[in-house]
Amino acid sequence: MTKPHVRVYVDDNPTPVVDGEWPTQLTLDTHTLGDGPHRLTVRATDQRGVEGIEEIPFHVQNGPGIMVSGLQPGSTRRGTLQLNIDAFSADDPFDARRAEARSSIPTWVWVLITLVFAWVVYYVATMWDVPAKYATTPTFGAPATSQQQASPAAPDSGS
Repeated sequence: MTKPHVRVYVDDNPTPVVDGEWPTQLTLDTHTLGDGPHRLTVRATDQRGVEGIEEIPFHVQNGPGIMVSGLQPGSTRRGTLQLNIDAFSADDPFDARRAEARSSIPTWVWVLITLVFAWVVYYVATMWDVPAKYATTPTFGAPATSQQQASPAAPDSGS
């Protein structure tokens, strides 16, 4: 019988980054890896010598984030393309002009704004006529007159 142990490999490197008894821990510094897709392969062997393999694909993004507007993955385009490309990093100083991505507003947002605006117009148009039971309330009734008719004082005729 052998001792149970585990070996961990990164990508196709034949040298394991961990080779020891399990359970074990691994601290993987992604700065030593290039940006892009990678694979972590874990090989564990139990006391009977039976080996189990687990492969975990992962993606490293240590460089600046890149945003491309005007081209979607898998799309088919013809002619001339107009693309907006932007890159940003957590270490960059804050610049209000670059705080938001410069991409067009999605169509669904325009449709939602149009529907809300249409509902407001409909609501105002249908509620313009005040229902009869509210017509005499202070909110909808005629404004109160602030001037009172001053009647001339009647002469005192009985003295």
